[in-house]
Amino acid sequence: MPHNRIRLIVFVVAAVMVPSTVFSTEGDDRILQAVAETKKLIDHDQINAAQDIFDELQADFPKIVRPDLDLFIQGEMHYGKNRYSKAVKSFEKLLTEYPRTSLSEAALDREFTIAKAYLAGRKKTVFGFIKLKGYAEGVRIMEKITDRVGLDSTRGTEASLAVAKNYEQRELYNEAYLKWWEISLEWDHGPVGKEALLGMARSKLEAYKQQPEYKRHLFDTSGLNTAKSCYARFKLLYPVDARQFDVDRIVEKIDEQLAYKQLSIGQYYQSTGHDKAANLYYRMVVNDWPDTQAAQTAKEQLADHPDTESNHQTPPEK
Repeated sequence: MPHNRIRLIVFVVAAVMVPSTVFSTEGDDRILQAVAETKKLIDHDQINAAQDIFDELQADFPKIVRPDLDLFIQGEMHYGKNRYSKAVKSFEKLLTEYPRTSLSEAALDREFTIAKAYLAGRKKTVFGFIKLKGYAEGVRIMEKITDRVGLDSTRGTEASLAVAKNYEQRELYNEAYLKWWEISLEWDHGPVGKEALLGMARSKLEAYKQQPEYKRHLFDTSGLNTAKSCYARFKLLYPVDARQFDVDRIVEKIDEQLAYKQLSIGQYYQSTGHDKAANLYYRMVVNDWPDTQAAQTAKEQLADHPDTESNHQTPPEK
């Protein structure tokens, strides 16, 4: 009997506590309207006016438990006062703990705006006093947005595009290529797919061009081959756009660099007395890239240093 009485007491206490702790969606329309109003005010630095609306809103629903609203207001106030790091923490807590809240779109929108500011060069304070460019923080927030809503969503795509473009702007071309490639896996056609394919081609080419011009022939050309392949696919899928971006001319320049790479190897073997090995590379240049300046040079070398035997020597290890 005492045991049953204890269970009854626990049940009654739980029933009393539920209304004060259960999340409610009551007032969503009014709240979203207020959020839209305060967003405009905060964007115009009218923080106090926005706070008045939030205070009025909370007064209208004194008995409704809306922890998501509390976190959103907290994030908005931090944002309005340029406390971006604290604002992001509030919005992240809101989105993590209340993923189905009607305020999720508004919170994601703020996070996106904050991330764009960091990607544009806004500084972030670390250790309380050191100010550094917030590029990494911007990338982190954008990646978090994409993970949360999916790359197949409009917001997720916008976040990923912002990261890829930012990498290119900062000349981090290998990182940019990987991001464009990731986008292309989700969007293999349409405007986004077209932009991603062109971004992949451009990033690989620019990564190769970062090397000093007089040393480029010493570096691996796999990136050039990838760039050429992407440009070729772009021309196949989007011929009109390919003409606009002058893809044929770009590919011609890539061929010239690929040819010069092999020509330089031939010249190396020739300089070490391995004329037959050198001629193998000269013939490769002539056969594979016949319309390049390197091919003309290779022809001249073949004429000046013809093979004396019918069989061709395999080039030794460089």
